[in-house]
Amino acid sequence: MNTSLATKITYTLLFLLTTFIMNAQKLSKAEKKIITSIENNHKSAILFLEKVVNINSGTMNHQGVKEVGMVFKEQFDAINFRTKWIEMPPEVNRSGHLFAETFGNKGKKILLIGHLDTVFEKDSPFQQFKVSGDIAYGPGTNDMKGGNVIVLYALKALYENNLLNDAQIIVAFTGDEESTGKPLDISRKDLIDSAKKSEIALGFETSTGFNYATVARRGSSSWSLEVKGKRAHSSGVFSEHTGAGAIFETSRILNSFYNEIKGEEFLTFNPGIILGGTNIKFDDETSKGDAFGKNNVVSQTVVTKGDLRFISEEQKERVRAEMKSIVKNNLPHTTAEITFKDSYPAMQPTAGNLKLLELLNEVSIDLDQGIVEAYDPGKRGAADTSFVAKYVDCLDGLGTMGTGAHTPEETLDLTTFEALTKRTAILIYRLINQ
Repeated sequence: MNTSLATKITYTLLFLLTTFIMNAQKLSKAEKKIITSIENNHKSAILFLEKVVNINSGTMNHQGVKEVGMVFKEQFDAINFRTKWIEMPPEVNRSGHLFAETFGNKGKKILLIGHLDTVFEKDSPFQQFKVSGDIAYGPGTNDMKGGNVIVLYALKALYENNLLNDAQIIVAFTGDEESTGKPLDISRKDLIDSAKKSEIALGFETSTGFNYATVARRGSSSWSLEVKGKRAHSSGVFSEHTGAGAIFETSRILNSFYNEIKGEEFLTFNPGIILGGTNIKFDDETSKGDAFGKNNVVSQTVVTKGDLRFISEEQKERVRAEMKSIVKNNLPHTTAEITFKDSYPAMQPTAGNLKLLELLNEVSIDLDQGIVEAYDPGKRGAADTSFVAKYVDCLDGLGTMGTGAHTPEETLDLTTFEALTKRTAILIYRLINQ
């Protein structure tokens, strides 16, 4: 973490720690009613989670994503939210988004963010919800159908106690967070438009721990490196006529990235797939390909695909320039080109974000759940909250606790599910009564 950023977060947290006891409130009568509603609805929440987890909604299963959206839509309709399903145009090649909204002028205007899709497509063997003791297993239990259910059941508890009257709340469940549709100005337009009508955004991506929340996230972008060499008999490699070949040039570039750029705080760059040889084929949509080559032929073509993670636009642009400089210093008889594609912007740890963390801490202490600290942004991935961070104060990582996200061992810790729903409901209640 750079010194200024680390100092800012550290001193803010020290201030919070010394003032929490002084500022902490006791639960009001209305808040106690909210807690009772959540406790009464807890079994129903788990059954609802099972229902939506058992509907496959891998990002490219557009029909399945919409089906999950329609199940949530019905529930939001039942608590008097105005709902709409927003289809994406064919060129985006993604399912749509579910938005649900209440209207009013009371307190803060709040945007609640989740996503309907998972990384598990229809051909995945990991498809079913099951419970073993206090652990639930299933695709999306933790990332992030569980977080969506927290949002729904927190709002349900407020509705049951007539506490949503005159509040402006927008729920935005995107259908393509795991693989964002392009162009972004289409796939994220509705989310950004909702942020412009709001003052605060709360994201319900997976929690990094019961006593952590996210005030900052790194941004992400993809990069593609294409290298060409001179096809020739391997006996001539390194010669003045043949040169180094595409694979050696790719190795030089990647090794230089590692030795010359690696090490800066919050910066990572990962080559996720590489294909090389005489001829290659690669499908960007499926991230699959094949290569042909022989050990006695100098390689002609290499394609490498990777990602870049950064804490600020300045860091992103500076590192991209460094990567381009390395790429152009080619070995004999080779050429190389690197291109970049933006995906998620960075979410900075603003004063407003830290103020939201302070409020969350007060809620957590009042619930006897302990202090909630800021999580290291270097350990978090990108998320939809980043798209709205320039417009509103943000807090993320408010979703469920579990393990193994994006793997067939994905779990949800049921011992914390109800407690996190209570924390969310009281946080929203206090925001709309500020």
